[in-house]
Amino acid sequence: MSAVKIFVPRDATALALGAERTARAIADAARQRGVEVELVRNGSRGMFWLEPLVEVATPGGRIAYGPVRPADVASLFDANFLHGGAHALRIGAVAEQPWFRGQQRLCFARVGVTDPLSVDDYVAHGGYRGLRNALAMSGADIVEAVTAAGLRGRGGAAFPTGIKWKTVLDANPEKSLQPSALGPQPSKYIVCNADEGDSGTFSDRMLMEGDPLCLIEGMTIAGVAVGATQGYIYLRSEYPHAQRALNAAIANACAAGWLGTNVGGSGKHFDVEVRLGAGAYICGEETSLLDSLEGKRGQVRFKPPLPAIRGLFGKPTAINNVISFASVPIILDRGAPFYRDYGVGRSRGTLPIQLAGNLRHTGLIEKAFGVTLRELLYDYGGGSLSGRPIRAVQVGGPLGAYLPESQFDTVVDYEAFAAVGAMLGHGGIVAFDDSVDMLEQARYAMEFCAVESCGKCTPCRVGSTRGIEVIDRIKANIERGKNLALLDDLCNTMRHGSLCALGGLTPDPVVSALKYFAEDFEPRTGTA
Repeated sequence: MSAVKIFVPRDATALALGAERTARAIADAARQRGVEVELVRNGSRGMFWLEPLVEVATPGGRIAYGPVRPADVASLFDANFLHGGAHALRIGAVAEQPWFRGQQRLCFARVGVTDPLSVDDYVAHGGYRGLRNALAMSGADIVEAVTAAGLRGRGGAAFPTGIKWKTVLDANPEKSLQPSALGPQPSKYIVCNADEGDSGTFSDRMLMEGDPLCLIEGMTIAGVAVGATQGYIYLRSEYPHAQRALNAAIANACAAGWLGTNVGGSGKHFDVEVRLGAGAYICGEETSLLDSLEGKRGQVRFKPPLPAIRGLFGKPTAINNVISFASVPIILDRGAPFYRDYGVGRSRGTLPIQLAGNLRHTGLIEKAFGVTLRELLYDYGGGSLSGRPIRAVQVGGPLGAYLPESQFDTVVDYEAFAAVGAMLGHGGIVAFDDSVDMLEQARYAMEFCAVESCGKCTPCRVGSTRGIEVIDRIKANIERGKNLALLDDLCNTMRHGSLCALGGLTPDPVVSALKYFAEDFEPRTGTA
């Protein structure tokens, strides 16, 4: 009799909730009962309230149980869960769950389904079909396909990916040479921004831990498209599990001939390396990231020149986010029209949306653009965990605007969010119930900027510190009217005078808190 496959996630969230202990308990119980099992450490399906989620491959399909604690394992074996037996923790087939069934999983199609490190498993589930197609195309045709698909950067800025790649493709590396003590260098580079530092965001981490070969394939396609031979994944140091998964996946891809000097037997050369950041939020900004990669202190560069023309080591460089690269294989596999048919307006394709904060069902879903914020909060998030009304939602990380209930029908679309003074950013959504103090949230935005500023420009470096002081005076009811006006003027200066988005976007949560939750800025009992 062949071993029964049991899937237990090795995703960081699942591990934090006890998945490693659960996996050991299953292995121990199987050994004690003389049952042969094969433990597959997969990625998370994204239903964090059910982690550790255990799936069993039965003749009738995969059956899920969760959340499974070590103490539950004996009763699961007694209930014959290896054959899908009934148990209080039995969920059934994940794909049939209402929460899962309504999604459109393109980037995350394999996450939670396959062994993340197995090239054979990856290929069996559609992997490398996009790269195979790309290897038979010209660079210009690859770029045209990405452009026609309407893919925009998923890191927050939403800049059209095809335009960026075409700039790198057309750039003359000889005009951007920079002397290097390292000897001959590649003429162009591919850089993945995996410095996922926004609060409430974790899609990059989940993809890198749950399907790292997808990212590697996307970067390889980019290299073939623009003529680059070297790629770097700039990974935040707080992601040790992703680092191990990426390094193992890169080694496996090289061994299988999908990286190196003869990619897929094409004679084309592309290598990928993982480089760790040092914990600076500002290195999520692409030019600070490049300085850090070059071994310098991460500080914002003046633009122009753009990185696409003079980037890493002075060479043309295509910098994209993890999800941007992970979207590329599906475009080259299924075609630009297939991808473009998802979404609304100028927001095409799908967006991995991360639900966090005060919600019953936190985790990751992937939806086509066009779903409303209200649907995400209630149909998927299940409303607040506390049972109190959801008062505010911050979308797009710590620099995103706070939206009140009156804006919950806003459609997830880059332009729709911009129209209400907000941004989608990296797709992270953090919910707050009616116990939240919005003045304190506004103060936190200024404090975050003060701590994370690279210090290069005065509006960000000094303005954020002064912002904390002004908000504290408002809270203490000291010359309230004067300080409210001063705060407005300060936000205006930071927005228009900062060198990068850190200082430029910090006013958004402050101004939105003042606009929609003005009562929290009123005089308080016991203040001067």
